[in-house]
Amino acid sequence: MNLCLLCPLCQKSTLAAFHQDKVRAYQRCEHCYLVSVAAAFQLNLADEKAIYDLHQNDPSDQHYRQFLSRAINPLFERIERYAQGLDFGCGPGPTISVMAAESGIRVDNYDLYYFNAPELLRRQYDFITMTEVIEHVADALALLQTLDSLLKPGAILVVMTKRVISEAAFSTWHYKSDLTHINFYSTATFEWIAAKFNWTLEVIAEDVVFFTKQANVCL
Repeated sequence: MNLCLLCPLCQKSTLAAFHQDKVRAYQRCEHCYLVSVAAAFQLNLADEKAIYDLHQNDPSDQHYRQFLSRAINPLFERIERYAQGLDFGCGPGPTISVMAAESGIRVDNYDLYYFNAPELLRRQYDFITMTEVIEHVADALALLQTLDSLLKPGAILVVMTKRVISEAAFSTWHYKSDLTHINFYSTATFEWIAAKFNWTLEVIAEDVVFFTKQANVCL
């Protein structure tokens, strides 16, 4: 089995074979515990977008709203109404920004394919939501570095993604069947990320975590 030379998150050459199914081979980093697929198993941009175009997320879909509420409701309980947010990877049917507006909160929409506004990535925000996005991004380290630059001190990063539990559970996990899912995170991986970026980690639900960027301390 051919493995990538470096982990896409910690950039160390500590990858080991983890699982193989009929379609792809998966590797786990022994340093940060990220499970990933090699570049050879990743879709090109056109094929990836073709799959995203099939998504039918709609702000009027109550089931979709309920799904997002597992991440959004705990967030809204913690932020001020004047807070400025960014929905990173909002997809073709932005919904978090609509739900936020109903509570008087402003959220900008950014998406590489559907709302590609680079100027939004030159600002800083009080919170960022990233629901069902992180598992799609190949360059995990670059993504997190970008997010860190977008977060104000004390800001919250909301990440919604299903987490790796064990190798046995992974072998029958439906989540890996989506070919646009290429990086898979566990609680241990999120703990590594928190330490790397000096963020505070809070596990909210089985598929939701909050990171809080440390606030500046004036002495």
